[in-house]
Amino acid sequence: MTTFTALTTLEGRDSAYALGDAMERLTPEPTGVGVFEMEDGSGLWEVGGYFEDAPDETALAVLSVAMGAKPFVVSQLPETDWVAHVRRELAPVEAGRFFVYGSHDADKVPDDCEPLLIEAAMAFGTGHHGTTLGCLRALDRLATDGFAGKKVVDVGCGTAVLAMAAARIWPETVLASDIDEVAVEVAQANVTANGLDGRVECVEAAGFDHAQLAAAAPFDLVFANILKGPLIALAPDMAAALQPGGYAILSGILNEQADEVIEVYARSGVNLMHRESIVDWTTLTLQKKT
Repeated sequence: MTTFTALTTLEGRDSAYALGDAMERLTPEPTGVGVFEMEDGSGLWEVGGYFEDAPDETALAVLSVAMGAKPFVVSQLPETDWVAHVRRELAPVEAGRFFVYGSHDADKVPDDCEPLLIEAAMAFGTGHHGTTLGCLRALDRLATDGFAGKKVVDVGCGTAVLAMAAARIWPETVLASDIDEVAVEVAQANVTANGLDGRVECVEAAGFDHAQLAAAAPFDLVFANILKGPLIALAPDMAAALQPGGYAILSGILNEQADEVIEVYARSGVNLMHRESIVDWTTLTLQKKT
């Protein structure tokens, strides 16, 4: 199967989300669209989409001009080597004990860290975004405080960086799920590249709706780095999937949205333990009542 991707960058959150919304209405339709702020101090936002069929490059060019974005870079990615074709040479990221890097920076990995090799493609989660960085810091904080996860799942895993981070520090198998088939392929490629086959299991699933997740529940730690709307919709299911005393690390939440998410989860008996804001984004660590 051939996958097509289209990537661009532009200034301004509102413009980026408007462009993402417009991409959703293209013909052929994208199978997924992502909008993320680049946490490199540039002030730019990245907008990208996956396509099963070749996208309409004329329509993409019109959108980029209309929204003040750079021209879209469209790539045709054969299944066998598409991760390598869309590698982005991003600088390494340190998050507590974790060191996230691309193979081009393999010589920079410190001795006293938990290394996570991410060849970043169209699945998001490289550590450069405030949401992923916040989740890694939250995981490091829990582990430093003595928590050891035995049943862990990363819902909406993207690159599977969070699932792999948990697998680096705890011996039990970690589940990583995503609703998008291409993201699951990226996750599996990253798991293999990190020598974690058999330690992280990648599955295509929407929320907790998968036999493998149902069989593994209840969990003592759930990651969900997605967006406010899906997080709120998942609150009852996540509460049911958590063990009493279990933790949820949530992100993909704009700072001004955090209080609403906290309130919704509290109504399901999952209460705030810690919050951290990085640029425009908040990461929440919640705990289910015992």
